[in-house]
Amino acid sequence: MAITDFLAASDITSAINACKAKDSFSPKMFFKTVGLSKKSPTEIERVFKILDQDKSGFIEQDELQLFLQNFAKGARTLTAAETRAFLLEGDSDGDGKIGWEG
Repeated sequence: MAITDFLAASDITSAINACKAKDSFSPKMFFKTVGLSKKSPTEIERVFKILDQDKSGFIEQDELQLFLQNFAKGARTLTAAETRAFLLEGDSDGDGKIGWEG
């Protein structure tokens, strides 16, 4: 499965372009622009599984840093500050990683 099986290529391009500048990434804005905020829990879980590169059931810090590259080859890596903020926002139980709660 590819991310484009669930999200429109044009929405992905818009979302990537909106956060090209260093320290401009906002998870909420990215998810809205890319169309994830309109998806069903089942569709979001499928995207989560694509993003979970090591298939651990969690998205850890190193996977988050490369988050944008899952959507577009050549996209920039997230900065350390962006990665930390993203992890804090998505880590609901404080274990240092993002799990799927469905």
